[in-house]
Amino acid sequence: MKVSLAPAGPGHAAVISALHGICFGSTVETPWDEAAIAGLLAMPGAFAFVAHRHESPMGFVLARQAADEAEIITIGTHPAARRQGVAGALLDQTIQAATKDGARRIFLEVAADNTAALAFYKVRKFNVCGCRKGYYQRVGGAVDAQVLVLETAALK
Repeated sequence: MKVSLAPAGPGHAAVISALHGICFGSTVETPWDEAAIAGLLAMPGAFAFVAHRHESPMGFVLARQAADEAEIITIGTHPAARRQGVAGALLDQTIQAATKDGARRIFLEVAADNTAALAFYKVRKFNVCGCRKGYYQRVGGAVDAQVLVLETAALK
């Protein structure tokens, strides 16, 4: 699938919030609303990208960076566009932007029961470096988060 990526800022909070609800709304107790997304995007070091196909938003990534460490706060792909390269394109763009700005490590969290995401990140050279018990509050109960890290030197 041909996807185009565009940088996003606080003015894109409504689009990202809508996508977040579509991507995670059935599993989280409270999807992030527009104000929460706008607040995150307004933070120092925050950056984001939105993936489009034929003018329609299909995915997003929201990240932040401080010094030589970056964190992917959230990344999501519209259910109709999954397994079509959207997440990979967003992840690649985020890694490129972070390393360009000096990131030596990139962190993210993944629900411990999200085997597809864990496999995806493993292929991308992310390694488990910790666990956050009960991190994700979901309908039906809390789920642990696996904390992953990518050492950007491993990309060279």
